[in-house]
Amino acid sequence: MIPLGVSVCEGMTRFALRSPLASAVWLCLFDGEGERRYAMVRNGPNWVLEMPGDLTGARYGYRAEGEWAPDRGLWFDPAKLLVDPYAVELDRRFVQSPRLATFGDDTADIVPRALVPPLVEPALVEPPRFVVGGLVYELNVRAFTRLHPEVPAPLRGTVAALAHPAVIAHLKKLHVTAVELMPIVAWIDERHLPPLGLVNAWGYNPVAMMALDPGLCPGGTAELQSTVAALHAEGIGVLLDLVFNHSGESDVEGGVLSLRGLDNAAYAHAPDGSLINDTGCGNTLDFANPAVRRLTRDAMRHFAGTCGVDGFRFDLAPILARGPGFDPAAPIFAEIAADPILSTRVMIAEPWDIGPSGYQLGQFPPNWLEWNDRFRDDVRRFWKHEEGIGKLATRLAGSSDLFGPMEDSCRSINFLAAHDGFTLADTVSYLERHNWANGEQNRDGHGENFSWNNGAEGATSVPGVVAARRADMKAMLGTLFASTGTIMLTAGDEFGRTQQGNNNAYCQDNAIGWVDWESRDRELEDHVAELSAIRAARPGQFARLAPNLRWLNAQDAEMSLQDWEAPGADWLAWQADDLRVTVNRAGRDVQTEVLPEVCSR
Repeated sequence: MIPLGVSVCEGMTRFALRSPLASAVWLCLFDGEGERRYAMVRNGPNWVLEMPGDLTGARYGYRAEGEWAPDRGLWFDPAKLLVDPYAVELDRRFVQSPRLATFGDDTADIVPRALVPPLVEPALVEPPRFVVGGLVYELNVRAFTRLHPEVPAPLRGTVAALAHPAVIAHLKKLHVTAVELMPIVAWIDERHLPPLGLVNAWGYNPVAMMALDPGLCPGGTAELQSTVAALHAEGIGVLLDLVFNHSGESDVEGGVLSLRGLDNAAYAHAPDGSLINDTGCGNTLDFANPAVRRLTRDAMRHFAGTCGVDGFRFDLAPILARGPGFDPAAPIFAEIAADPILSTRVMIAEPWDIGPSGYQLGQFPPNWLEWNDRFRDDVRRFWKHEEGIGKLATRLAGSSDLFGPMEDSCRSINFLAAHDGFTLADTVSYLERHNWANGEQNRDGHGENFSWNNGAEGATSVPGVVAARRADMKAMLGTLFASTGTIMLTAGDEFGRTQQGNNNAYCQDNAIGWVDWESRDRELEDHVAELSAIRAARPGQFARLAPNLRWLNAQDAEMSLQDWEAPGADWLAWQADDLRVTVNRAGRDVQTEVLPEVCSR
């Protein structure tokens, strides 16, 4: 099998890419603004060209010729500069423009050039620094350090900033097992954002699936590799949030930037030829296509083998198993399991998309972890007095109703809030979303958040209101840290981060979306650190349901059927080994008590 991408060896540089229906393909090398084109040679579905010399650092792209018939899935336009799907570094960020979708309009001046990467010593592939039952800390790389007062200004908002001692100190204070980085590969703004003066701040609209975004990672592969190494040295793993469900080339009105102009069969099509849109983003990558699965595996191997990351979280993960319907035995799962590197990495699914039968929580392979939004919703509903203690106990005990019996360890990723939706603080401060700044008349984002407000919406200066909200947050956080399974905290929720009621801040690269370090609630932050210390002192204890778990009522006796079914019951306790956790909804309180050693015998 021909290796795709660029490789430098033995005095020559080899370029290879897939474009089975093109009639001609050119390698384009750029020197300043000058462009030189070299015809490539067909080799089956691929095109190859070997150039003399070591071209490390050279900027390049491709042009492909063939039929232009979008109604039949043919988008060949030699006027379009195309980014190598296997590029790992780019010289600039993507910019949105109508010219990207206009046939015959040359785009070489606005499309990024890929860089021939330098030889990088592969990272030592070690067992993941990750413990099932530990704490995953989700963060947006730019927003997390953009306002951090201790991080030097030139580093703020970059991958390198995550290796700064002040950042690492905060992660260690919270006993973070692994950071989960929201997308750091190169993406493009959605077409409707530039006219609104907005940008995509989250990165869930990629074009080049393994090319690091130059704005977030200006040092390229070496920057990511060194940051991973620095975090590993402190015992903290690194997970990457990857988007393999769609690309930023969008729908039929979108641009021709990479795959669309080389191999449009990478996108799923209905029998009538129209693009399938199971993602809500205009297109869907077709995982029934072996070439798509190969690109996915190669990207993951690059990040794991070259950069040393510990695992991956997959956005809209059912897409990976569609062909077109969801199949729990889809080929990609077996291929990952058979790969000597990927089989050792942590795999986390966001187990839903918007396609037919798109909600697949609990249906991924036994060794995959899954985001459990039912935990989020049921815990919020419990503290909102809309759910009873029986459902809360099920979520605390690992959600066996969703994942089945725990033969090994719990596969649930329990969370109270994520990047998508209200922050934890906004959950107790707003009844309704406030997304007016997104320019969509407040129609975007989740409509049902199971949220509430103590006092006037968003009020932050009334002492009684602040105290009540802090109590609610502490209660929910106590529930999270007492739960069986791996837990996830989104950056800033440990100290009351707000997005001013915006529950879809994907386009807010500003104070709405940035983490405010100066205004953080240090009392809440210290409380979270204490909860996490108790959990971290018992590695593995929360990975599975304790065999000696006891559910206790307010009289400290075993829970009876009458206790479970009592209407309006507000009190619940569980005890296992040397821990006892008491939930008191009436008092908006969760207490975790470390018992004397004799009690655990």
